[in-house]
Amino acid sequence: MGPKTFKGVPTQKFGGFHDTESRMLFRQELIPLKFEILKERFFSVNKWKEYSGEEFAGFKLYDSNGNAVDREPQKGDFIRIDIPGPGEAEAKGYDWVEITDMCFYQDSFSESISMICRPSRNPQHKKSKHIAHFYSAASSSTFMISRNPAHLKAAVYGRNERPNLNANVLDIIRNLAIAAGGMMGTAKMQWKQLTDGFLNID
Repeated sequence: MGPKTFKGVPTQKFGGFHDTESRMLFRQELIPLKFEILKERFFSVNKWKEYSGEEFAGFKLYDSNGNAVDREPQKGDFIRIDIPGPGEAEAKGYDWVEITDMCFYQDSFSESISMICRPSRNPQHKKSKHIAHFYSAASSSTFMISRNPAHLKAAVYGRNERPNLNANVLDIIRNLAIAAGGMMGTAKMQWKQLTDGFLNID
């Protein structure tokens, strides 16, 4: 089965991909209220670990200058990811992504919000152009939440996932191992914890 196609999700051209989705049914009159709670969770990047469990990666939001912030994410911000286990040596054990786009859609029956993230440099190292992530710069993760009259949905769509080979030898080995695991389904299981956690709002 090929990747799903959505407006705002990058086209799959090469490498691995995944479509990770969770849905929760609610009575129609509760959908708007529940979606407001879902939006608050979605925009609280610094709390994502709380929704996913202690074994999940930690996320922290940074502005375009590399300063830690506690607010809603914006295009041009960065997210520092602390994956359990050894991280990128050059990035002091962390992986980084940049928020390259945010899309908002609403009509009379539905609403969706998506945030596209791509592997990036460490914004705290101003002179470095090194991609501090186990995937290459061409890959993307699109985080999306949506509502319709019947249910809420939270999703993560991974596209064009290839290991980052532009690194030192130890980091290349690490990147190959994590990327291979991700492309074999490990990442999908991890992201399912997050999407399920987003919707645990009864």
